[in-house]
Amino acid sequence: MLKKRIWICAVLLAASVVAWGKSFGNESLDYHIVYHWGLIWKHAASATLEIKEKGANYEAKLCARTLSWVDNIYKVRDTLYATIERERFVPLKYVKATHEKGYDAFDVVEFSYKGNTTTGKCTRVRPGKEDSKKILTTEGKAYDMLSVFYLLRSLDMQKLKAEKTYKTTVFSGKHKEALVIKYVGVERIELRDDNRHFAHHVKFTFTQDGKKKSSDDIDAWISANDSAIPLMLRGKLPIGEVRVFYSAGR
Repeated sequence: MLKKRIWICAVLLAASVVAWGKSFGNESLDYHIVYHWGLIWKHAASATLEIKEKGANYEAKLCARTLSWVDNIYKVRDTLYATIERERFVPLKYVKATHEKGYDAFDVVEFSYKGNTTTGKCTRVRPGKEDSKKILTTEGKAYDMLSVFYLLRSLDMQKLKAEKTYKTTVFSGKHKEALVIKYVGVERIELRDDNRHFAHHVKFTFTQDGKKKSSDDIDAWISANDSAIPLMLRGKLPIGEVRVFYSAGR
């Protein structure tokens, strides 16, 4: 369960409809994933988020790995890949490579667009099993668990209204999830290096079929400057919580 919540907090970020067309150059961001319970603060995993320009597209990658003390309980080496069209800022292909405690799997989503409809051709690959295929569709745009990370950063958050909610759709593996973002406002937060930053606080809710929650709510803080770097995320656990901190290259 801790592994699952760590991974959710490392990748679940969302988007709304107020974009201003921010572009990204080559970039690499490092994160520390920390377990918190009472006075206990334990660094449990690390993640690296990268993006680079490649022709008319962006190529993005997110790698997450547990540290040695967690490896003894549940070893994780997961990687997400996304190809994003730069002009429209829409995903073209998404891959999740899962390596968890002896379990290997791949999820692939290929996106296509026709009119106002987005289609995701989903393939699930499990060693020793026949590939599973499924087609997902939605009206309007849809994203994956990685491209939505960058879409969030492209928003002009100064135009978001406090306590207002925005909605979008995420294709993850074989599931279509409704994603709701609630903008809270600007707050001053402290990171692990004791530096303080002003950040936009947003809350996220994921549901399947618009009804059943597919994960616990997530709180995120995005730097209140032009870099729009995700600085901190927080998610609840049955005991304690998990936090993800931007490490500024530490």
